[in-house]
Amino acid sequence: MFRDMRRINQLLSKEDTDAIMNRCTNGVLACCGDDDYPYAVPVSFVCHSENINFHLAKSGHKIDAIEKNPKVSFAVIDEDRIVSKEYTPYFISAIAFGRARMVEGDERLEAFQALVEKYSGDQPEESKDKEIKGCTNACIIAIDFDHITGK
Repeated sequence: MFRDMRRINQLLSKEDTDAIMNRCTNGVLACCGDDDYPYAVPVSFVCHSENINFHLAKSGHKIDAIEKNPKVSFAVIDEDRIVSKEYTPYFISAIAFGRARMVEGDERLEAFQALVEKYSGDQPEESKDKEIKGCTNACIIAIDFDHITGK
């Protein structure tokens, strides 16, 4: 179903791919947008419970695209090293394919806590708890992986 990498010698192990996904702070969500145009947008994310999780507004382009077609891809670039004398860049990256879905209940709370911890872990616990409980105007999306590779 999914293509094999053309340069298989550059394929990263699952452990190295997972490390990229856990280390990076932003990625690009790609989905099918309005009039079937590709729509790719950067988002902050966290890997939690074997999913990619991110938050977004309850209305807008991203949520409309996901509701229309939940199949998405998600790419992160961990390193972009340009080697001038070779006329090429070398990327360390990961790309995931999966299905996006809105999460609710305890799963939403846990994912939101993971996002807050990743991006604001140095803040006082009381402040983080207040932010999590007070944010009712955002939804959390999970991407369940169908396929993931690192290069």
